[in-house]
Amino acid sequence: MFERSRRGENALLVQPYAGAADPALLEEFSELARSAGASVVDTVTARLARPNPATFVGSGKVDEIRMRCEAAGADLVLVNGMLSPVQERNLEKALSRRVVDRTGLILDIFALRASSHEGKLQVELAQLKHMATRLVRGWTHLERQRGGGIGLRGPGETQLETDRRLLQKRVEQLEARLDKVEVQRTQMRRARVRNALPRVALVGYTNAGKSTLFNALTQSGVFVADQLFATLDPTVRRIEGLDCGPVVLADTVGFVRDLPHELVAAFRSTLSEARDADLLLHVVDAADPLRDERVGQVDAVLAEIDAGEIPQLLVFNKIDRLDEPAQPRREQPVDGAGKVWVSARTGEGLALLREAIGEAFAGNRTQGKLTLAPTQARLRARLHALGAVVGEVVDEHGWRLQLDLPRVQAEQLAREKGGDALEALLAGTSAPTYNP
Repeated sequence: MFERSRRGENALLVQPYAGAADPALLEEFSELARSAGASVVDTVTARLARPNPATFVGSGKVDEIRMRCEAAGADLVLVNGMLSPVQERNLEKALSRRVVDRTGLILDIFALRASSHEGKLQVELAQLKHMATRLVRGWTHLERQRGGGIGLRGPGETQLETDRRLLQKRVEQLEARLDKVEVQRTQMRRARVRNALPRVALVGYTNAGKSTLFNALTQSGVFVADQLFATLDPTVRRIEGLDCGPVVLADTVGFVRDLPHELVAAFRSTLSEARDADLLLHVVDAADPLRDERVGQVDAVLAEIDAGEIPQLLVFNKIDRLDEPAQPRREQPVDGAGKVWVSARTGEGLALLREAIGEAFAGNRTQGKLTLAPTQARLRARLHALGAVVGEVVDEHGWRLQLDLPRVQAEQLAREKGGDALEALLAGTSAPTYNP
């Protein structure tokens, strides 16, 4: 065994490919490495019909990687693929350097970005599950039974078995803690459902501009950076001033191709913001030459978390970065999701997006006639203050109002002070429909 470096900022990237090499795959992997804080000093491509069971790549390529590492001063090798524990251990032994695969790299970025208590628990759980099959690495010097000396004779366990037992215990503790957090988050979602607030979630490939769009729509200050996985922890805010009334908007973690299953499982509560939404705003980087492929990859993850059937509104962001100038516009759906072209950074097209969200929840409005007695002047004043009165006639019986207001506001008024009149009006309205 070798002494594993604890630094590992200088990385050599290994990009395997089966057919023709795709520069976009290497560029994304390079961005992942930089997001983890690594400095890419060299890259090696490896044509790979099928992975070598022992070292993932062939022995000749292993020798090339070792020489390139020595020449470039790399103390870390990042492989854009899923390595088995045996492959990872053999590569480290052959290269005398730390080796991290794509899953380990993404987990490291998540550990770097997580800031909330829930996010840190989720990342630690995913890392421990990933580590469980790799404990043999680094512990071979302790791989021996207790015994052989006074006070140590008799049955015992290897250091490796001890570590596995302690790891499993920690996993169970984390899962129990996350279950409690999930209960709290579920209670919060139920409260939003009781208030009848429509739920909208931002989803999309990482670095598509979701957080910038979230800030622009909600006037918030969510952290924004031009890097992969800048946002991990879900943030929920209200959007006011829509034609359908207020809605709840949630910003979620970005997706990426080959998202590790450990993360999908660990981030179940975070991803549930998307799974339980009434409408998904699927944010797409309009300037990305692979945007159509990115849409398919996000849809695949949505299907994996049982959110594939939720209505979507495609939001093509960053139109200000297109080579040819593009105007903000809406495209009404003929078959499939509607599309809106915007720039969250400059604000272009945001009015069209707000209009599209309002129309998606058009069925969430209450319209009809309401007669109020003279003793209900306070309710009349409240309806006028909400802008819900579109017509009014006064006679000896009181006020005859023509109303048009969000259903959630009508329900709140009925509970507070509307009585039977507003409840009857609500009973005559249809259930909400979603037409993105």
